[in-house]
Amino acid sequence: MTQEERRNELLELLRKATSPLTGSHLSGVLGVTRQIIVGDVAVLRARGEQIIATPQGYLLYRPQLNAVHRSTIAVRHASDQGTIAQELNLIVDLGATVLDVTVEHPLYGELTANLQVSSRAEVRQFVKKMEELHAEPLLVLTDGYHLHTVEAPTSEVMEAVRDALRQAGFLAE
Repeated sequence: MTQEERRNELLELLRKATSPLTGSHLSGVLGVTRQIIVGDVAVLRARGEQIIATPQGYLLYRPQLNAVHRSTIAVRHASDQGTIAQELNLIVDLGATVLDVTVEHPLYGELTANLQVSSRAEVRQFVKKMEELHAEPLLVLTDGYHLHTVEAPTSEVMEAVRDALRQAGFLAE
């Protein structure tokens, strides 16, 4: 298989996927190292493919068909995993998706990480991976302040998300 054939196959696997695919899974299917997959993803992105790297793996960007409301919500809270899980669960339990997290770094400007979290299972997986990697969340760079891009199917759901975050003391107003 040539590089080009492999990249086309990689793209086809991502198109057919109903959930994120890990680099390890893709490398096993395509018979190459994970580093080759990382390079192939970089080449495909440079060609304009909207491949997102999430904590759960790679996926192609597909706007939610039922999500008509997208909003940026400013929040602030502690950096412990329990609080992070509580915040994300408040959002997903109402039927919204947390697309990303952004902080304003004094040197680098905006730093954004894709999350693509829409269920409690995905929240658990994110928190578990943070624990396994001993990773610090981006909010430690900004004294707990951060932004989430959230998609919701209705304006009522988006307002309910804001209300829930406000009641929990997370909404930065």
